[in-house]
Amino acid sequence: MIFSPVQCRMARAALGMGIRELARAAKVSIDTVVRFESGQELRERTVEALQRALEVAGVEFTNGEKPGVRLTRPAQPKSLERDAGQQKTGLHRPKSLQEDAGQQEPDLFPKKPANPPDDA
Repeated sequence: MIFSPVQCRMARAALGMGIRELARAAKVSIDTVVRFESGQELRERTVEALQRALEVAGVEFTNGEKPGVRLTRPAQPKSLERDAGQQKTGLHRPKSLQEDAGQQEPDLFPKKPANPPDDA
């Protein structure tokens, strides 16, 4: 199967994965990912490492007349993964708010009263 630069970019977008994350997962440099996605030719084993890292992360590459990518499992945005991890540890709220959990938090955006019509 041929793994193309555009498929690499599409896979990263589908997974919400940045260049740095892919480089770390594939154990290559950030510059290597950038070079591949810009169309430069790389060693076969490097391209295979990029492809494997994306497949492990949850995409499948399709070929034929219209090469593309398909998620093999639902992608979870990184912000949700981070929030889920914080909720497990209780780090998502400042300590001062954790202690006062029974108190109502202040309204940061109070509603302004409507201006009365001008009698001009």
